[in-house]
Amino acid sequence: MPFSSRTESGDRELIQIVDSAMAEAARKSGIWLVCRPGCSHCCLGPFAISHLDAIRLRKGLTDLECSDPERAGRVRARVREEVARISRLFPSDPISGMLAEDYTDEEPCPALDRETGTCDLYSSRPITCRTFGPPVRVGSESVGVCELCFEGASDDQIAVCEVEVDPDNLESELLDELGDRGNTLVAFALEWDKNGGRAGIRTPDPLGVNEVL
Repeated sequence: MPFSSRTESGDRELIQIVDSAMAEAARKSGIWLVCRPGCSHCCLGPFAISHLDAIRLRKGLTDLECSDPERAGRVRARVREEVARISRLFPSDPISGMLAEDYTDEEPCPALDRETGTCDLYSSRPITCRTFGPPVRVGSESVGVCELCFEGASDDQIAVCEVEVDPDNLESELLDELGDRGNTLVAFALEWDKNGGRAGIRTPDPLGVNEVL
């Protein structure tokens, strides 16, 4: 399904809502929140991202190739390394499938610049990355804080810093419009080359990411 102008504008609105909520969470959290550029503890190990996140990341990498091709090339090289290393550990449908429950991995996300500890695709990062750290609520569900933050804080102190990140469930609406095809990982979202195939493997694009770029 094409990435319609409505979906594109809706994603921009979603990012504004989430980023605004996280700015408020940071204000409330004050010194309890230790997240800083260079702290990349949350960038280790694979994690699920949505179809919407995948599209945003791909566009971010495409934009980076125009503005800073050398940095984009380093991202693509890390993506190829990551895919080669972990693809054999996935189910038969690696794009919509998830890692086995007993699989653990401490390798950095391929979007992470390991020298600076910062994200090369920061402005296009997934919602999970945007909301990790301070206490947030998604609907009625509270999400745990980063283990490095709020050290020594009581449950009550943490609770007063909590914010709701998407009160109107805009992300779910946008995914419904896209015909959500399940979750993937950052490496798999970024591995598709400009000709529509995986590096070294000519197969269709199960997430439909190339359809929307």
